[in-house]
Amino acid sequence: MKMIKLSMLALALGLMSFSAVAPVKSLVSETKETVAASTIVWKAETIDVGEIPQGTPKAIVYEFKNTGKTAVVITNVQGSCGCTATDYTKEPIQPGKTAKVTATYNAANKGGFTKTVTVTTSAETTPKVLTLKGTVI
Repeated sequence: MKMIKLSMLALALGLMSFSAVAPVKSLVSETKETVAASTIVWKAETIDVGEIPQGTPKAIVYEFKNTGKTAVVITNVQGSCGCTATDYTKEPIQPGKTAKVTATYNAANKGGFTKTVTVTTSAETTPKVLTLKGTVI
């Protein structure tokens, strides 16, 4: 009798391990197509401004081109510290067009510096980190 109960239990557990799960493939492929359709190419991701005078803010302009098939919107631009102010193109960037992100570094302290600007767009799932560096004299 014990053998029959164990066999039935093993059969029941074995059958319960098979379950129907709806495939999620269609959602994943749609997302990949949307991201692939809107790509941006940066002219430069790191800019070395060389030597700049102390007490004089320095504007650094990053340019990119929308090489995709749909418009791109810059949704957020954030400097790595309060010493870097940012500005950017607010309207959608149409396919084949270029746009700018400007980072203005406040050169208050002498010495070398490396700062970053994080740009979030509708074209990419991960933000792009741009770098500016130089020396304040």
